[in-house]
Amino acid sequence: MSETKEGVLYVVATPIGNLEDLSARAGRVLSEVDAIAAEDTRHTQRLLRHLGIERPLVSLHEHNEAARVEQLRRRLADGAQLALVSDAGTPLISDPGFVLVRELRRAGCRVVPIPGPCALIAALSAAGLPTDRFTFEGFLPAKSGPRRKQLEVGASREETRVFYESPHRIRDLLADLAAVVGERQVVLARELTKTFETLLDGSAAELLSIMDEDPDQARGEFVVMLAGAPPREEAADDAEGEALLRAMLAEGVAVKNAAAVVVRLLGGRRKHWYQMALELKSDV
Repeated sequence: MSETKEGVLYVVATPIGNLEDLSARAGRVLSEVDAIAAEDTRHTQRLLRHLGIERPLVSLHEHNEAARVEQLRRRLADGAQLALVSDAGTPLISDPGFVLVRELRRAGCRVVPIPGPCALIAALSAAGLPTDRFTFEGFLPAKSGPRRKQLEVGASREETRVFYESPHRIRDLLADLAAVVGERQVVLARELTKTFETLLDGSAAELLSIMDEDPDQARGEFVVMLAGAPPREEAADDAEGEALLRAMLAEGVAVKNAAAVVVRLLGGRRKHWYQMALELKSDV
């Protein structure tokens, strides 16, 4: 009796626009697996037809992902070779797949990444903003109140912040950015790798003016990149930071955790706030 081969789930990045961006390895894997779990089977079928590949497709999207886990786990246990794809780019990055990958790994299944296109990384690589540290926040809340609140919470962060946004909400996001961060630099990457790929930069208000003059600039899918806040003078923040630290320490928050919260809210060096928290701890 022949041994059952090891099951494996390949997480395959597919093009975000230009089909030439599909790697040779990704194309080979898609042609060899037993089945492909796809966010939208119709969309993936068009890609496969372009590649001349015929493989069974299984839908896996946000509404049925949890229900698919056991079905796919059993197939892997039987030695199946499966692939996971989203409609565009790298699965799990603001796309379905997290629940599946998490549960399969917990079950001891083998998961193999097949790297490739990702709108987030492509946009950052061409934006001219610092990339040594960045925060990816995906799609912000659809309603202005919660969206503005999230923008305000991170307004003092010094690293580049990155968001995804759709064409019907891009103006609203820019209006909120103008209100929260004022003249800080914003870079918009639109329709990456496609015919009308565009990168625009300026303040949020300036970008809104561009869209008023040319409505086509509000079309397509966007990666929105916000320049980090300038470093804040520690001395100017010391009084506010000290008050926050005293309040948290009085409630029993650990020194390390209290310092981390102040860094997140006020910026500055973690070492500075940690040392202050240590000194305050003896007074609480």
